[in-house]
Amino acid sequence: MKLVVVSAGLSVPSSTRLLADRLAAETEAKAKARADVEVEVVELRDLAVEIAHNFTNGFPGRKLAAALDAVAGADGLIVVTPVFSASYSGLFKSFFDVLDQDALTGKPVLIAATGGSARHSLVLEHALRPLFAYLRAVVVPTVVYAASEDWGAEGLPERVERAAGELAALMTGLSAARQAAPAAPAKAEAGGFEVIPFAEQLAALRPAG
Repeated sequence: MKLVVVSAGLSVPSSTRLLADRLAAETEAKAKARADVEVEVVELRDLAVEIAHNFTNGFPGRKLAAALDAVAGADGLIVVTPVFSASYSGLFKSFFDVLDQDALTGKPVLIAATGGSARHSLVLEHALRPLFAYLRAVVVPTVVYAASEDWGAEGLPERVERAAGELAALMTGLSAARQAAPAAPAKAEAGGFEVIPFAEQLAALRPAG
């Protein structure tokens, strides 16, 4: 399985990246009991220029295209943004604006954020959850917000563990369901009509005998 982590932190080091790494490590640990997990981190700070160019010319640069492909191909997603003006950052939103609108359909997503004050914790419910609901992602019930005073305090490790467990369960469950699904029949339905393979149509035109 592939887990992709999208971090919108701007500084180095970044509390946003630190939270992203903790969530990724905990998710990987919980999912590994049932499947191997490949983790890839997408740092939006490194893609800022290419994201801006994508808006003006309509084409993603090489690094941005690779990041978009990684997100679209992931079995699960962790997204973490710093809070700016009581919402997600502009860079964070811009990345998901250039992502194909169907790329996250049915994909498990863990949403998280960092900020200087606990008063901004509701940004996860009034901004991030509606965004990913619009993109038709499956957002895990537990969200994780880390204010400055949360680092090293009680509560944050438990929230990280609970959210990671929910994401790992969704990822492994959906992956197992896809593997167990029967192969598609040769004749498929499209728009209410039976689709007959071209080879069969040619065979039907040959004269008998």
